Formats: sequence, C-alpha cells, structure tokens
Amino acid sequence: MTNRRDFLKTTAMATAASFVFPAIAGNSGKKTIGLQLYTVRDKIKLDLKSTLEKVAGIGYNSVEAAGYNIADGTFYGMDPKAFATMLKELGIPLHSSHTVFEPDVAEKVIADAASTGAKYIIYPFLPEQFRTNLDGWKTTADKFNKLGEIAKRNGIQFGYHNHAFEFEKVDGQIPYDLLLSRTDPSLVTFEMDLYWVTRGGYNPVDYFKKYPGRFQLWHVKDMVKTDDMFFAPVGSGRIDFASIFAEKQTAGMKYFFVEQDSFKNLDPFESIEMSYNYLSRASYL
Repeated sequence: MTNRRDFLKTTAMATAASFVFPAIAGNSGKKTIGLQLYTVRDKIKLDLKSTLEKVAGIGYNSVEAAGYNIADGTFYGMDPKAFATMLKELGIPLHSSHTVFEPDVAEKVIADAASTGAKYIIYPFLPEQFRTNLDGWKTTADKFNKLGEIAKRNGIQFGYHNHAFEFEKVDGQIPYDLLLSRTDPSLVTFEMDLYWVTRGGYNPVDYFKKYPGRFQLWHVKDMVKTDDMFFAPVGSGRIDFASIFAEKQTAGMKYFFVEQDSFKNLDPFESIEMSYNYLSRASYL
C-alpha cells in the first residue's frame, strides 16, 4: 500500500489525474475506490454499523447507498444527515444513492439525498411496465429530464443505472440509445454497469465513444469465464478493465463503485476484499 501511495504521489500521471479524476487519485494520492452497499445488503440487515466498519477496514473510501426508504425518509433506518455523518466519520463518504422513485415524490426523495451531501441520485432499475414498447421508453426519457431538473435545483446530479434489458431491441431500436439521445446531458447522466452492458452483448468503450461525457459513474463488476456468466470479484473474470479504464476521460467518469449482485462459494466480505485488492494494485487507475 505504501509503495502504491508513493508511486501515485511521485509520477506525473497521477498528479494530472488528481485534477481530472477525483475518483482516481485524490489530494492524498490514495485512489478513491467506492462500494455499492447493495453488495453487502444481507450483512447490513444483521448489523449496519459493523458492516460499514468492515467496508472501511478493507480500504474502501467511498460508498453508494441502496437503502433509502421513501415511506419514512431514512437511509437504512437512519436520518439522512446522521447516516452521512456516520459514513464520513468512518472515512467512506456517501457520493451517490440509488432509489426508484416517480415524479409525485421526487421533491422529497431528491431533497433527502441532497441533504446527505451526496453528489448523485440514481434511478437504478426501470420497472417492466415502463419498458414494454418504444412509447414507454420515450415517456421514461422525458420523465428523467424532469427528475433531472428537480435534482439540479437541489444541487445534485440525477442519473440512470442500466441492466441488460436496455439492450434488447424494441421495434428495431436499442432502448439504451433512445434514453441517451432523448435526455438532456446537463440534466441526466448515466451510471454504466460494465457487467450488464457486457451481458447485453455490447462493449462499454463503444458507448463511451458514441456518447462521450455521458457516463459520470460506473459500476465495476466482473463476469466469470464460464458459460453461466455469473458475477465475479473484480479482476477474476473475463471483463477487460484495463481497456475500459483507458477510456475513462472519454466516458466522463468521475466516480466508480464495486458491486456484486450475488455470490457463489464466497462470503461477501471476502469478495469485496478481493475486488478492492485488485483495483488498489491496478496500474491503470
């Protein structure tokens, strides 16, 4: 770890990166490596504080939430500001939050996210009723622009996180392209899930080049090399992260978060530590 920190401090490449990509090399010279807390959701149900302490202990220094409750306005049962304070004290500040929400509750949901100091609020999954035809996708894009306007008024960036269904053609069109072309870049960013784009049959880099600057956030997760294409700790699977990170400037990436949806034969803490160790040593970050 010390060697890596010294290297980042003393090379011109790391110095330049600290100005362009806060997610890659902060002022301290340490890489910012985030975790999507959905990855450890089962551990959080058992003990929130202990889980977050373990996440910080592994080395993560940024998190993305997936536990906002619209009904009571809490994050994992905590007041938004109290939750944010706890994370800051642990050295894992909240940079983004996932919440599925509609315009009727947008003002409250977005204001609560903004009150934590998070920089992004992300719509993480599009329910099936909104994606049965092209009109549904067009209506969704228009809705995202409206949510983006509300977010902008609250000083936070709105974005959308993909799965693989966005790449299943509808009337000859790829819904993901429709969302990208129909949304206002100043109001809507995209959190690209590298695994799901790959699972959908496309190369993330091609999208970076086609829609430069639109992908401020990434989910970094890997895919096993076997035919089942199951999730894997970062660096242990088939995804070529070096080639993807080489285009981070084209993408407009600011922050990234490790995420693993499910596990086989590994405890979640084991897996996220493997992912962290791989990324902390990766020369391309």
